[in-house]
Amino acid sequence: MHPNAPLFFEKAPLALPLYAAFEAALLARFPDTEIRVQKTQISFSQRHGFACVSLPRRASERNAGALLVSFGLPYQAEHPRIMAASEPYPGRWTHHVLLPDAASIDATLLGWIAEARAFALAKR
Repeated sequence: MHPNAPLFFEKAPLALPLYAAFEAALLARFPDTEIRVQKTQISFSQRHGFACVSLPRRASERNAGALLVSFGLPYQAEHPRIMAASEPYPGRWTHHVLLPDAASIDATLLGWIAEARAFALAKR
């Protein structure tokens, strides 16, 4: 686990094990990923950012140890797990998915993140 990650979760310690599982799954698939722990999010990149983790805004979700994963795709993905999607600029859709538990770190989520990574790597 990234050495600064525990500091990020000081106010939401129940989310740290879920984050550790997410980071491990991501690094197993994309070992060259750079991780940057910031004040409001932990970002994952390879030349350009392709995903980030933050704490949910709702206190009930935050207190339950959930995480919010965000990633960018060149299209708006439609799926019941996607809480919100916005197009901050043409051709880039930012999607937000709530992770309530480790079981939600599945092939669907990792597939979206793989697409987001490929999309980010295609940028010049």
